[in-house]
Amino acid sequence: MTDQRIEGAATKFEGDVQNGLGQLTGDSKLQADGRLNQVKGKALDAYGRVIDGLDGLVEKAPAQYQDKARQGLDFARRKPLMTTGIVAGLAVLLGGLGRRR
Repeated sequence: MTDQRIEGAATKFEGDVQNGLGQLTGDSKLQADGRLNQVKGKALDAYGRVIDGLDGLVEKAPAQYQDKARQGLDFARRKPLMTTGIVAGLAVLLGGLGRRR
């Protein structure tokens, strides 16, 4: 289990507590903060699941590519936002190339 999944579970739990307390006390700001933390926690957990899945693929990769693949995963663990931005940018570029004109 990656650190992102653990952090995601903790953040989601914090959001659940905040949202519940906000509902109990009628504090709409606390509820909004709680919902935001719930979404953030779910996103971190999803990112961690992807990293865990990629770990399994690295082990199945040919030996000559495993070191480079591990370096890529280490980068993704250290810089999750940058990794997400890079992947999103590539998706936009590839989506644009696939369109017919």
